[in-house]
Amino acid sequence: MQNLALITIILPFVGAFLVGLIKNEKLFPKVATLFAAIATVCTLLLAQQWYASGQQSLTFELISYGKTMLFGVTLDAVSTLVGFAVVGLGFLIILYSCGYLTDKNREHPHKGQPRFYAFLLVFVGAMAGLVLSSTLLGQLLFFEITGVCSWSLISYYQTEKAKSAAMKALVITHVGSLGLYVAAAYLFSQSGTFSLLALEQADPMTKSIVLFGVMFAAWGKSAQLPMQIWLPNAMEAPTPVSAYLHAASMVKVGVYIFARAVMSAGDLPSIVGEVGLIMAMITLIYGFFMYLPQTDLKRLLAYSTITQLAYIFIGLSLFALGSKLALVAAIAYIFNHAFAKSLFFLVAGSLAYATGTRSMPRLQGIIRTMPLVGVGFGIAALAIAGVPPFNGFFSKFPLFAAGFALGKEHLWITVMMVIALIESVATFVWLLYKFGQCVLGKPSEEVAQAQPLPFAMNIVLVILIIMSVCSSFIAAYWLDSPWLG
Repeated sequence: MQNLALITIILPFVGAFLVGLIKNEKLFPKVATLFAAIATVCTLLLAQQWYASGQQSLTFELISYGKTMLFGVTLDAVSTLVGFAVVGLGFLIILYSCGYLTDKNREHPHKGQPRFYAFLLVFVGAMAGLVLSSTLLGQLLFFEITGVCSWSLISYYQTEKAKSAAMKALVITHVGSLGLYVAAAYLFSQSGTFSLLALEQADPMTKSIVLFGVMFAAWGKSAQLPMQIWLPNAMEAPTPVSAYLHAASMVKVGVYIFARAVMSAGDLPSIVGEVGLIMAMITLIYGFFMYLPQTDLKRLLAYSTITQLAYIFIGLSLFALGSKLALVAAIAYIFNHAFAKSLFFLVAGSLAYATGTRSMPRLQGIIRTMPLVGVGFGIAALAIAGVPPFNGFFSKFPLFAAGFALGKEHLWITVMMVIALIESVATFVWLLYKFGQCVLGKPSEEVAQAQPLPFAMNIVLVILIIMSVCSSFIAAYWLDSPWLG
């Protein structure tokens, strides 16, 4: 299994190297898609082998110096589930890009360059490495690789706004990474190892310092206050980049490393949960009020992502305060939200490709001329709002159940959950309003003249529509393991 895990991580890097060597403009998108597809199959095989082995948490040491493990892989219900999501969505995004990055795109007529596919593949490999890593040092390595790739991909169009947004994302997320440096160094100084498993035996002070270091890094990568400002500006990136980095992978790095840390720490200091919950609630309220006035669909989705990530931090913080159900809800939220928000971003990309605009006041009557995109808009909106039977409901419901159950012992948690519930209902109302404004009614001039989408873009939308309904059942089945109880 450790060899298959290593292959899963290395394959996208090999694919990126080959893409960089290919000069034939028709060939390199196909090579990138092929390597991403093979890596996805590897994640499925890895999950199958782990499941067949007894569904227990397994850690394999791969690189060590003396008696210190520098890098290893952890295989459990969480890493195999999230690993499939980040690599599988990478494949879908690359496939979608084959149709999107052409001179027929009305918003950005542009033929994709090898560097786009190469950096996207490197990002896929780095995400696989980070998710599977069993050490803080390994997480730190791949954390920094994702930062460099995001800088390149956000600035891909090379406009001044794009380059400025890319630099802002690089600087802010790198400032956040300092927390991970502190966490890794302090853990090593106290335990002589970088392994996350060492956290369980650490004293409360060590746990607090390491967990707050990881939390700070997580805030930076997952665009939480006070380091949230880079994400809306990053919408200057090509829409497939926004869908992958800013819905499925890069922003999930933060919540994932925090989840992995709190899962490994055993008995958690309550101060970690309290600070995490308070900051998540502040971010939730901020994100909600910021996306209300947005007219650009991608910027609205960016602020919506900030609020959805805050929900995941709420779940992880509730786990730190004693709720195991909240942990399962948070992991399911990471998985489900990746598919629903990727769908929403790719709907925005499809509208821009076909009509030349992302401005919502100019997008009306989508369902009449672009029925698949209209259906995708509706399903993505309902999933994000947490409406059954879509996947968002099966993340939000257990999270609220865990929060209110814990609130019986702590009144302030009940107050927090009531505020979150009000935000959730308000989000549903607002997205329903935007659905009626953009999808229903008489087509606007731009929508009436929309061009058809390429097959690659259509098939990815169909898959994500299906996953926005089915992913919750996959998560529920997979997380019902002996390790998670």
